[in-house]
Amino acid sequence: MSIEQSSNLITICSDSIGDTAEAVVQAVIHQFQNQQVTIKRYGNIRHEDELRKLMEEAAQHKGFVAYTLVQPELREMIREEAVRLDLRIVDIMGPMMQAFIDTFDDAPQQRPGLLHQLDENYFRRIEAIEFTVACDDGRDLGAMLKADIVLLGMSRTSKTPLSIFLAHRGKKVVNYPIIPEIGPPQELLSLPPNRLIGLTMKPEYMLKVRSERLKVLGLPTGSQYASLERITEEMEYAASLFNKLGCPVIDITDKAIEETAGIIMGYI
Repeated sequence: MSIEQSSNLITICSDSIGDTAEAVVQAVIHQFQNQQVTIKRYGNIRHEDELRKLMEEAAQHKGFVAYTLVQPELREMIREEAVRLDLRIVDIMGPMMQAFIDTFDDAPQQRPGLLHQLDENYFRRIEAIEFTVACDDGRDLGAMLKADIVLLGMSRTSKTPLSIFLAHRGKKVVNYPIIPEIGPPQELLSLPPNRLIGLTMKPEYMLKVRSERLKVLGLPTGSQYASLERITEEMEYAASLFNKLGCPVIDITDKAIEETAGIIMGYI
């Protein structure tokens, strides 16, 4: 396995699929501005030679290794390799496991991947993800009646990534774009407020986000889409719609996806 050259590399090592470690790493990255970080994930590590190889590759780059290993021999080896290679490592699960052992006088099963066993919750998450992807950006209005959560917001209010994040927690989500020229569909008006979440953002921040989006697409930044006048118009319309629907409204300015999702889960 090769690692792309990067001045800021975080290597994730796991004897399962590595989702837990990557979720923690991503949450930390969001706390830092202007950090261009590359993440390289190694999953299903079972043998010492695999571990030794990835550690040697990681040592060639500036960065550190975050790991979730439950097998004692692999946990011991990664510590030895870190010393040998002068490479920083971060144990994601170890302190929590030790706290559990010390507090509850219990011993871990030391079996990788227990979190991702094919149980009922797993299939519920898969169903929710498939549902949410199929309903992205208001593509299936009828699906609103089957959704656990309907996210409402202007363009660039992080509806899609937030929907997928919630779907990974087993929630069927429909996200619907609010556009002043298009009135709300009847399906939306028929839903109870406790299944609706409005998303908003400070106008100045929205202006920056939309302008950056146009740059990425190679489009002129002076279009109406990225004008403060148009943004204010859309926000006023959205606010009136949220008020009509009686739904909670979350200002996502400067909020990470995880933080917004936590607020939504609290509401529902």
